[in-house]
Amino acid sequence: MRPALVLVLGVGLDAALGDPWHWPHPVQVMGGFIQQGSRFGLHWTSSPLGQRLWGGVLALILILGSGGITAFTILWVSRWSELAGIGLETIWVASCLAERSLRDAAKDVLEPLQQSDLPVARQRLARYVGRDTDRLDTSAVLRAVVETVSENATDGVLAPFFYAALGALLGVGSVPLAMAYKAASTLDSMVGYRRAPYTYLGWFSARLEDGLTWLPCRLVVGTLALLSRRPVHLWRLCYRDARADPSPNAGWSECAYAAALGIQLGGWNHYQGQRTFKPYLGEAQYPITTATVHRALRLTRWSLYLWLGAVVLMLGLRAITLT
Repeated sequence: MRPALVLVLGVGLDAALGDPWHWPHPVQVMGGFIQQGSRFGLHWTSSPLGQRLWGGVLALILILGSGGITAFTILWVSRWSELAGIGLETIWVASCLAERSLRDAAKDVLEPLQQSDLPVARQRLARYVGRDTDRLDTSAVLRAVVETVSENATDGVLAPFFYAALGALLGVGSVPLAMAYKAASTLDSMVGYRRAPYTYLGWFSARLEDGLTWLPCRLVVGTLALLSRRPVHLWRLCYRDARADPSPNAGWSECAYAAALGIQLGGWNHYQGQRTFKPYLGEAQYPITTATVHRALRLTRWSLYLWLGAVVLMLGLRAITLT
């Protein structure tokens, strides 16, 4: 039952510690590799085809390397000490999850809002979102927090867990697939943009991350449909609104949270001074408050625990069947 133990301990470690700023993290290594690799690619060629090819090579090296190196390291350490191998695997699973970090980020912004200190709330929000925050009012800050929670719940928490669980069920271990997905997600966040200079270099990374996140995202929608106790209503709103979002996954994730919470997300934002409209998602049955943010965080936490319980049950049944 090592796979089940690692998943339980990994989720527990993330919930307890999150990602302390002063601790080393695999994403830091990935980020350094992406930065150097993209700089080389942009210097090496200016042609769209050349940058697309190099972007694909860069992505495959990082993704396959992240999965392969972690798998080999865990195997080597486990041969030396089973306990040390479980410990290392647990730490790496926890590093792929961001449930505690997402919760801490939301609370970091909510704290000054609850003290009616809007300027500080805007400054803290700017650490976590790409939109301009200097002119946001309280309701816009709260909407931004919920949108951040609802989008990152999928690609930062539940999708990495999905691949950790898939690895455990397939018998290859929880870490390799989760770390490979984390590499794809990091690539997308750093170079997966339509704007220069990454228009062509990040094309492969963006498409790959979209594909890898597609199934976990739909499972998130299904989980939220069950937790909301209004599955038909939630799926109806997602089918109506989420398809209008340019992202094949972010719109579905945000719309599922909006429907479950009875709120509306989307609308006008400013990015680097440019006014941009995002499709409305959900229906505004209730205003967005600090309580709404906490409810969104609880939905993420309960979704993760529900998935964890289901995977542990499947692993347990398989172990009984094989004995």
